[in-house]
Order: sequence, then structure tokens, then C-alpha cells
Amino acid sequence: MIYNNPKLKSLGFLTILAAFAGLQVAQAQEHKEGGHDKEPFHIVHSLGINIGHANAFSGVDPVGGGRKTLVLPYWGIDYTVHLSPKFALGLHTDLIVETFEVEKDINGSSAEVIERTKPIAPALMGLYSPNERWSFGLGMGAEFAKEDNLLLNRLGVEYAAPIRGGWEVFGILQYDIRWDAYDTWTIGLGIAKHLGKHHPHEHKE
Repeated sequence: MIYNNPKLKSLGFLTILAAFAGLQVAQAQEHKEGGHDKEPFHIVHSLGINIGHANAFSGVDPVGGGRKTLVLPYWGIDYTVHLSPKFALGLHTDLIVETFEVEKDINGSSAEVIERTKPIAPALMGLYSPNERWSFGLGMGAEFAKEDNLLLNRLGVEYAAPIRGGWEVFGILQYDIRWDAYDTWTIGLGIAKHLGKHHPHEHKE
């Protein structure tokens, strides 16, 4: 089982450690910037939905049976808690809405062909935003399907454009590593709503 792989356990520990480190940095930053002349930061929750395509490099052609990159439609639901103007934690979940086959790659060599039936992949993400437009994320989660469950790590880059009333549109580029299995890269577009009266980047002086 991949869950007994010591390298994966170490990577999972490092991912969780990085998330907690980000939380501590966010709290320290808020404390440092929370002087009498500045409005204190309010934790902001946001909910977003996005749609796009996941590209599986080691896919199996459903017609000819050969290896090919599969382009698979997906839906994403993102719940994010903004802890400071620059740091956030989120539960980001992707659902591929097709059944497909991929070659299971281990150590760079082709192995068995596995089927994935409309897999759903939630990941706990740590997010860093250097400004109100860009966000960079690193996380860990799992892909669940009726055939088997796969551990994964996720890297993501997001560009957002605020509209009004707490709404924003965003584009996302994402790379998922399913350990001892297969990888995908994803591109999508979405819309999100910041819940409450505040926006994560409205930390005014």
C-alpha cells in the first residue's frame, strides 16, 4: 500500500509542518501590523467553484489502446480561510467527471493499466499571496475512486481579479502528483465569493 511508504509519510509530515509554519507566520505578521493606527485583520472565509480540464500524461487511448495524454473535464470546489492578507489555508476538491484508464508509472517504467471512475480529489492547501492578484499553493490530499484510493500532493498557481461585492473571477494552473500512480496538470477558470463584510486584502491603514 502507498500509505506505508516511508518517503510519503515524510512528505506528508513536511506538508503539514509547512502549513502550521504558515499559520504561525500569519499570526506573527498580524500581531506586528496590528498597531493603533491600523485596522486589525479579520479572518475571511471564501467559497469558489471552477471548471476546466485535467491532462493525464500516461492516459490510455480508449480507441486504439496506446498511450496518450488524456484531456479530462473536471469541476472544482474551493473552501479557503484567509488568515492574513498573505497567508491562507484551504480545502480544495476536484472531481473528474469521466471514467478513464491510465498506465500506472512506478520509478519511470510503465506498469499496469488502472481504471479511474469519476475520481474525487480533496487536498488541504497552504496558500501564499504576495499581492491581491497572485496566490501560490502547496498541499496534500488523496484521490478517491471505487477502484482504489491514491495519495497525492498538489502544487497550484492562481490569478484572481476582484469584481465587486466580495466576488472575484480567477484562473488556476495546478499540478497533481499521485504517488506511485500518475500525474496530471490542470487549467481552469472559476468564480469565488468572500463571505462577510471584509476582503482579505482590505487591511487598511
